[in-house]
Amino acid sequence: MSRPTLPAAWLDAAGLNRHYVFDLAALPDTLTAALAIAPGERQLILLGHAGRRLWECVQAAGSSGDHPIDDYTVATVERFFARFLPHSRYRIVYPGGAAIGLQSLGSLAGWHHPSPFMVGVDAVWGSWHAYRAAIVADSAFQPGGSAGGDSPCAECTSRPCLAACPAGAAGEPFQLAACSAERLRPGSPCAHRCLSRLACPVGSAHRYTETQLRHSYGHSLTMLEKWSVMR
Repeated sequence: MSRPTLPAAWLDAAGLNRHYVFDLAALPDTLTAALAIAPGERQLILLGHAGRRLWECVQAAGSSGDHPIDDYTVATVERFFARFLPHSRYRIVYPGGAAIGLQSLGSLAGWHHPSPFMVGVDAVWGSWHAYRAAIVADSAFQPGGSAGGDSPCAECTSRPCLAACPAGAAGEPFQLAACSAERLRPGSPCAHRCLSRLACPVGSAHRYTETQLRHSYGHSLTMLEKWSVMR
């Protein structure tokens, strides 16, 4: 008997336009060890967004919390299960406290390829995407989902991302300490954006708006500031 496919169009309309279904039994133990899989739980559903649609949905929803994207995503997942799987058991492990390897899952889905500026890229969306939710459920969807493109970095000869980084942090390996120090420097142009990321031409049509950039990088800057005080 064939399995049903994930209702992708509904998720796309809600801004969660990247989705991949994994059978838990097929995932490596290194990815499932922290999930404390319970009897009856069969699948992990990975959701992400690419481009600007999710931010538009979040703005329209009018969330006033400190984490409007997470709040909107969780509410959307709850609506999704209430509509399509009202009798299903599920739990959202991300956002949450579970140590789930999102980038590793993204690599298995074909969404994530390393870049010189530490943000995952693919040939379609560039770096303008993110992981938004991971759900463990007793669902029985057909495994698979949104296609990913190959790494665009392998054939990039000009590498504008390297020259654009004022801290010289972009490259292999990425110099995290140099990046952090530059972002914390008063008046840094990197405080609320990544110049290397903006310089990458791949997927530029899907680049985040200025408000979305400031929101995303504002959160990471706040965490970086707290970390620097605690050292």
